[in-house]
Amino acid sequence: MKTSDLLARGLGAGALAGLAGGLISGAALSRVGALPPTASLVRADAAVAGFVVHVLIAVALGAGFGLLVWYQRSGAGETLFWGLTYGALWWFLGPLTLMSLLLLGFLAWDVHSAQEALPSLIGYLLYGGVTGLALALLRRDRGETAPGSLWGVVGRGALVGLVAAWLLGILLDAQGQLHAFSTVMVGPARSAAWIATLLIGVAAGAGYALLYPRPPEGTGPGLVRGTVYGFFWWIIGPLTVLPLASAGKLAWSLEAARAGFPALPAFLLFGAALAVGYQWLDGLVRVLFSDLVAAVDREGLGTEGLRAIGRGALAGLVGGTLFTLVMIQIGALGAFARLIGSASSLAGLVVQVVIADLIGVSYGLLFRRQSYDVGSALGWGLSYGFFWWILGPLTLQPLFLGTAPRWTAEVAAGLFPSLIGHLAFGAGLGVVFHLLEARHNPWWVPRSRMEAARVTRRKEQVLTSAPALWTLVVAIALVLPIILGM
Repeated sequence: MKTSDLLARGLGAGALAGLAGGLISGAALSRVGALPPTASLVRADAAVAGFVVHVLIAVALGAGFGLLVWYQRSGAGETLFWGLTYGALWWFLGPLTLMSLLLLGFLAWDVHSAQEALPSLIGYLLYGGVTGLALALLRRDRGETAPGSLWGVVGRGALVGLVAAWLLGILLDAQGQLHAFSTVMVGPARSAAWIATLLIGVAAGAGYALLYPRPPEGTGPGLVRGTVYGFFWWIIGPLTVLPLASAGKLAWSLEAARAGFPALPAFLLFGAALAVGYQWLDGLVRVLFSDLVAAVDREGLGTEGLRAIGRGALAGLVGGTLFTLVMIQIGALGAFARLIGSASSLAGLVVQVVIADLIGVSYGLLFRRQSYDVGSALGWGLSYGFFWWILGPLTLQPLFLGTAPRWTAEVAAGLFPSLIGHLAFGAGLGVVFHLLEARHNPWWVPRSRMEAARVTRRKEQVLTSAPALWTLVVAIALVLPIILGM
């Protein structure tokens, strides 16, 4: 494509998408009173001036977004996640950096300033999401077409979403958050809450199917993709649509977000279950109704699975060593010992190593053939470590100890050292697994061909939303517990 065509179509489509995102996010930010600082950029204090300036900035940022993602894959799902990442980036560059320098003369890079700017963070994420979806619609002529019947794709997504919503309802009910969903439906409170939750699941499932009518290969990446998708629905549901429908206001304040934090892990696990379920159902449909031809450089499933188990077990030991160093520093090995009714630190160490090895095995099975360099290995490993922080210390560990999980912001902040340990574990796990996998060279495939195929797959992965997913997961992991928990 000529540079002139790129500028015309990329800038134009991005500007229009930015306009859509600016109008919607501007209206939302206006409702929470977050536009006066924007109006101050033009020495005004009227809300209308802030809205106009916000929309103009949104159009300019949208044009830049259109150029940045023009060569990326143009599917709606890929563009949505890049849009969310773009919005999060501009929240940091905008309210916390450039606007603070222009209006106050210093950088607002402290926790208190970030807490005050929380409504802007949600607004920028909403802007990025809407802009990404709008750009995908404008570029639909370059996008992927849905395989087979669109109704079949949406139906599969809705079915999986309905099942995942059942899990979501159980998790929300356990945290005392289910009642909040009853305010948007007519009828007995508990029944109305369950109906609203199931409808959200159907909508989220159908939406995910439209974003990824043919999900990319790999259950592990699908799990990470679903986790971020669940975060997006936490913003759309408990923080935006539900309070707007029931009380006519947005729950974007620090206090409201803290009150709604217990629903966040539920939505993260809901999104992961939705994406993995849809991935498996789509794979089953393809096996039953499509002619699949395996690549010549692929081993059989049994041999490949055994290799993945061995590599994952070894990588889990290395990652577990890093995790153990963190746990020793904070004196947390006793928590693992209590899982088997012991108080010995040595017993806790043994339990922790066994758990790390089992998680490593699961990583090997879920993420095989997904890491093509150290960067992607770190990305998937960190993301998987964060997922296990949600599933482990916040969820399964309290259950095994005979207590109910407490998903409050304060509990999450108290487990922040454990989060760092899980991220270190994931990083070590991902990198070591990649190094072991990269050494493999089937005798029937020339080494040069293997390297060329790996380079090609690396380039293809960069064109997807994978880097955006890694960035978003790390941002969610490090930013939200600090902002909401302190």
